[in-house]
Amino acid sequence: MIPELGHLLLFFALAVAIAQGVMPIVGAHRGRGDWMALARPLAAWQALLVLAAYGLLTVSFLRHDFSVAYVAENSNSALPVVYQIAAVWGGHEGSLLLWVLMLAGWTVAVALFSRSLPQAFVARILGVMGLVAAGFLLFMLITSNPFDRLIPGVPDGRDLNPLLQDPGMIFHPPMLYMGYVGFSVAFAFAIAALLGGNLDAGWARWTRPWTTWAWIFLTFGIALGSWWAYNELGWGGWWFWDPVENASFMPWLVGTALIHSLAVTEKRGGFKVWTVWLAIAAFSLSLLGTFLVRSGVLSSVHAFATDPRRGLFILAFLVIVIGSSLALFAWRAPKVGLGQRFGLLSRESLLLVNNMVLTVATGAVLLGTLYPLFLDALGMGKISVGPPYFDTVFGLLMAPLVLVLGFGPLTRWKHDEIGPLLRRLLLPAVATIGAALATGWAAGRIAPATTGGLAMAYWIVFATLVDLRQRLWPAGAQRGQLLHRVRLIPRAMFGMMFAHLGVAVFAFGVSMVNTYETERDVKMGPGDTTTMGGYTFTMKEVREVQGPNYVAAQGVIEVSRDGRTLSTLSPEKRIYRVQTMPMTEAAVDGNLWRDLYVSMGEQLATGEWVVRVHYKPFVSWIWGGCLLMVFGGALAAADRRYRVRQAAAAATRSPAESLA
Repeated sequence: MIPELGHLLLFFALAVAIAQGVMPIVGAHRGRGDWMALARPLAAWQALLVLAAYGLLTVSFLRHDFSVAYVAENSNSALPVVYQIAAVWGGHEGSLLLWVLMLAGWTVAVALFSRSLPQAFVARILGVMGLVAAGFLLFMLITSNPFDRLIPGVPDGRDLNPLLQDPGMIFHPPMLYMGYVGFSVAFAFAIAALLGGNLDAGWARWTRPWTTWAWIFLTFGIALGSWWAYNELGWGGWWFWDPVENASFMPWLVGTALIHSLAVTEKRGGFKVWTVWLAIAAFSLSLLGTFLVRSGVLSSVHAFATDPRRGLFILAFLVIVIGSSLALFAWRAPKVGLGQRFGLLSRESLLLVNNMVLTVATGAVLLGTLYPLFLDALGMGKISVGPPYFDTVFGLLMAPLVLVLGFGPLTRWKHDEIGPLLRRLLLPAVATIGAALATGWAAGRIAPATTGGLAMAYWIVFATLVDLRQRLWPAGAQRGQLLHRVRLIPRAMFGMMFAHLGVAVFAFGVSMVNTYETERDVKMGPGDTTTMGGYTFTMKEVREVQGPNYVAAQGVIEVSRDGRTLSTLSPEKRIYRVQTMPMTEAAVDGNLWRDLYVSMGEQLATGEWVVRVHYKPFVSWIWGGCLLMVFGGALAAADRRYRVRQAAAAATRSPAESLA
């Protein structure tokens, strides 16, 4: 009866979510404190019910209950236990249940950590999140029930998709969903503020840490997905502009703009319209990503669903959520106010440019992703928009953004003078040009595109160092006070610096690997060698390896340099027994400066194997930059000023404060 109990719990969760979505919002509108007080306990009950249902689905996987259709579709008795647990979110129904569980978790977190906020405001926030949860639960129960029975059951399952049987799959979807769903908090804060009429600096301060944490999870999730594709798919690339990759990248771009916009709203009272719109857009793009992945309109290794009914339901849900949000925004936006005035040359102006560039970049990615789908839907033929379009358009848009990253922190709020600003930027500009040219010369070839990418990276680094120097050694500062001045710099400011440096490290890695990597496809048998980048690859043997649910041909390739053995790589060509799907498992010998990447292709009639060998300089800096961004975001989100000011603002602020 475990599946039936899980199914019943989802119905109870739906009822609680509807109550959570209706009663607190109505109570806030009518001033009913007893109805508003229901928001927190209802959020807790919904989370417990969803968690229990998720736990029962996990138990069904661990018990090999192949009478459950979802378990039979995504598991097998030979599947390792760790992948049985990961298989819970390895298909459409389970991934949707994980989404709802994450949403319930975020809702409980808001309920726990918002006790210092006005009751009406919290009631509206939790009410909006309850309505979103109700929509997803309804979708699950109508079209995507994970507890559907097979009558009769089957003796064994079809196994988890071999593409997903990788350690990266254990962590990638939960992190990605935490980011996706985390933007629902910023969305709920924005809708609650529009409903209650309290769009002010306090609202921005309350929203900012939640938005930052969502951005952190999404950044980490995207980085994990890139690392997983690099290691699992055997092609040696880290990003392919796959439509499903784009579906996660678009909310990240808008979320990045939202974080910067919230800073202006908090500090200067400006960009209120921008901030609310970006909060709505970030979550709307998360929902759009759900539609693209689960509607069946895409064919991708990441995509789950192929049932058009699900696509229609999600599309209707998308229209309702986005349409009602934009209607409310249009109604309230004229009353928001423009905030304080600022000069053409000011930090506000540069942050405005930042928002505009990120929004345009999102539009370019959205166009390249959806345009082929629209043509196909209209019967106008099939086209493919691939990396050349995205690399060209996105690269051109990133140049002014990186320029702003250097200017922004060195520019004063409200108004600055061009002369002093240029003097502050002269040294980092000269150092940038010199360092970019020197790096290309040291690498053996100065390429214009690479020099531009390296200049972007160095520009951010040198501008950040100048900013740090000005904060640690301001004009007139006395000696011996360095530690005191370090303590005076807010943690959020250090977080911003680390995040910007992460962008620089990422840009450096991309520029180096795209220009100086080499690859070669060779025929290799035992005793054959090939040389690349000064390294010699020698195939010692090819042996058969038995896995828990696959059999593999494993190559043993020795890597040496100048006659000295450095490592032994073991790439595999696997055949999974149930799905009989061949899979390439690459082998990587990596360090901070380069990766040696080897993958095995097909076996030839002569008994030799097609082996692809890559030399990739600085490729690990791509993911290192992402981790640095994550660290910077976590440092900023942990700034204690948010907690102290939140409590102080809630104690002094009137709930009836107007939009203006």
